[in-house]
This record gives sequence, structure tokens and C-alpha cells, in this order.
Amino acid sequence: MDKAIDCLRLLLDGMSIRAVERFTRINRNTICDLILNLGERCRMFLNDRLRSVPVGDLQVDEVWSFVGCKEKTKVHCGKEDEHGVGDAYLFVGLERNTKLIVGYMLGKRTDVDTYAFADRLKDCTAGRFHLSTDGWSPYHTAMPAFFGDRIDYAQIVKTFTNAPRDKGKYCPPVIVSVGKKGICGNPDDKLTCTSHVERSNLTIRMTLRRWTRLTNAFSKSWKHHEAAVSLYIAFYDFIRPHMSLDNRTPAQESRLTDHRWSWEELLNATAV
Repeated sequence: MDKAIDCLRLLLDGMSIRAVERFTRINRNTICDLILNLGERCRMFLNDRLRSVPVGDLQVDEVWSFVGCKEKTKVHCGKEDEHGVGDAYLFVGLERNTKLIVGYMLGKRTDVDTYAFADRLKDCTAGRFHLSTDGWSPYHTAMPAFFGDRIDYAQIVKTFTNAPRDKGKYCPPVIVSVGKKGICGNPDDKLTCTSHVERSNLTIRMTLRRWTRLTNAFSKSWKHHEAAVSLYIAFYDFIRPHMSLDNRTPAQESRLTDHRWSWEELLNATAV
């Protein structure tokens, strides 16, 4: 148990599987099995705990990653027909005030998966609340369809321009304009924002090595990628203290628990 917890702490501090193997002298296949097993148990645990959570201000965004290879290189890699390979988007719903990740789903950035995420988010939340998303067009119809009159919904629409080539290959695009567009209900312009969930996305990239850009630590299988996500979110919601919450966890702030959990408590709570 102690060795397993040591591995989990290192993995959720941004270390790769091979680096954890070198530090702990535990075989990488054992570490992968730990991620897969515990990640699946965390997924079931979160599905049970994150239901009908009262929220006041929800922000939704997607985090890009890939499994095996990027979508645009699938043909060159001979993997165009393989399932679970290519771009993988993590849909995240974050409560602005408690910082709780209320709902999440790993999928493709398609209409079908957007609707599936909206359906899942509906079961995770309770009450009427303010909702902000980016300008991804399927949200425009998916959110009102599933939430009805439960939401005051607006989109943040950002217009980008590509950076000049002479600035470097990986130079990010420049934001030209930002607009806010009310979709349904009575959204408040002052609350229409996705900055908090975007900052949460940065924490995901810093905490999970397989989300770090420009490395070879990317996931090689979809099931391990999904398991790592569930493991991270259970850790983030119940174990990791948040500085803006006076070092309380999002689960504490949302009254899902009355104390900060230890790794032992999470392992016991997810035990089959």
C-alpha cells in the first residue's frame, strides 16, 4: 500500500511512468496496472458521488490531448482505422466558486460527444445556475436541450489570428477580439467567463505528464488515458488543497465531505 501511494504521489506531481519507475524501482508495467485499476475504480466512485451537486456558476471547456498519435498524422502512421487513437478532448465542467470539477468526459470534439457530455453534466448538477462555455457551436443547442430553463447560459466567443511564421513553429495564435453572446435564460455579462476552467486546464497539464505538450510521455492507449483522467479528478476534488479556498479541497467547499481526504481514504472509498 505504501509503495502504491508513493507511485501515485509522484505520478500526480507531473512525473512520467518511467521516471517513477527509476525513483521507486517498481516495474513500469506494475505502475500502468495500478493506474488502470485505480482509475476505473475512481471513475465509478465519481459517477456515484458527483450526482445532483448544487452549483451556482458553472464554466465548461475542453482540454486537447492525443493518444498514440495526433489526428492529422493517423494516415501517415497507418492508424486511420484504429479506434481510440488520435485527438482526445477532455470536457470539463468546473464550479467557479468551489473549484469543484463537477462533470467530465473524455471523447472527441464532435457533436455526438458534446451532446453526451451535456447529458452527463445534467445528472451531475442540481438547481438553476449560470453557465459559461466557449464558442464551440454544438454547445449552442446541446446545453439548452438538456438543461431547459435550469440555466442562464452565455458563450465567450474568441477570434484568433495565426502568429507569423517567423516567430517560431509553436507560437500560439493571437486573440483579436472577445465577445459575449447570450444563448438562453438571463445570463449576466459579469459572470460570463471561462478563465477559471482554463486555469484548471493548466493545472491538468502541469499535474499529468501525459498532458504535457512536446514530450514523448503521451498516452499509448485510450483506456489508460481515461483511467489517468479519473484518477486525477478524484485526487483534485478530494485530496489536493486549493490555495484560493484557504487550503481546503473543492469537495470540502462543496460540502461533499467535511475534511481533506488522505490517499488511504480514497483507496478505501474506491475499494470494490
